Amino acid sequence: MKTNLCELLNIKYPILQGAMARISESSLVISVSEAGGLGILAGGNAPKDYIVNEIRKIKKGTDKPFAVNIMLLSPFCDDIVDAICEEGVPIVTTGAGDPSKYMNKFKENDIIVIPVVPSVAIAKRMERLGVDAIIAEGMEAGGHIGKTTTLPLIPQIVDAVSIPVIAAGGIGDGRGAFAMFALGAVGVQIGTRFLVSTECIIHQNYKDKILKSSDISTVTTGAITGHPVRGLKNKLTKDYEIIERKEFAKEVPCFDELEKITLGALERAVSGDVITGTLMAGQIAGMINKEQSSKEIIDDIVVEFENTKKRLGV
Repeated sequence: MKTNLCELLNIKYPILQGAMARISESSLVISVSEAGGLGILAGGNAPKDYIVNEIRKIKKGTDKPFAVNIMLLSPFCDDIVDAICEEGVPIVTTGAGDPSKYMNKFKENDIIVIPVVPSVAIAKRMERLGVDAIIAEGMEAGGHIGKTTTLPLIPQIVDAVSIPVIAAGGIGDGRGAFAMFALGAVGVQIGTRFLVSTECIIHQNYKDKILKSSDISTVTTGAITGHPVRGLKNKLTKDYEIIERKEFAKEVPCFDELEKITLGALERAVSGDVITGTLMAGQIAGMINKEQSSKEIIDDIVVEFENTKKRLGV
């Protein structure tokens, strides 16, 4: 699985752990980086003090490279960028916005910048900004998603840019990783499978819902808001869909109602409420049938990748 991405990021395997808000904290990051991948701390809407504390925990737990993901819509974004530069974080991934405002500062501090993109147009714009690589994410992913599936998205972006492309969305094992490499990607980002790692902090109820998932267990909600989200089906998603149908039918304005049922829903899920919590997960959830350490997950992916190569005679 060695690619130029391994050299760029100084990692053993071109496997990145997805930055999942309120989930990807120091213990998960440390375990993934120690296993040879790239652990990524999710900035989310967290304040600077939290991020600094988590970065310092990571540095105590591993001497391997790691990244911090910046959600560019965060009200604390400027502070988080300052913290990343002050604490000497080597790699940044970005999402939910345009990182151009911070590019000079990142480059002055020798920080590798890798934005998450949903389309060819945005990928090309990011390359012009001078980013080092991009994560191209298809709509099979969990959490906030774009409009294009991974299979057609990756080759189109690979053909459109000259920087390394990391594939994300719908990848959960070595076979999926091999397929993305065949399409021209040089690395993969995986989120949902790490939800059931032993180092992940989410409640066991959340993990059990993933372990019991099937191929049709996820649903996309939020299209009406312009910010669709993929997660596991539960009472919350059913209630959300009912309210969305009212809005589509123009019976009554429903945005306040949508906000009311989703406020704090991710925190509820992380704490074990699988009924009214937002159980963000990708379409590969149905492929996951056991809880493992991050090292076991990465080792399995690498072995299956190599076995796929042998099976295909390449």
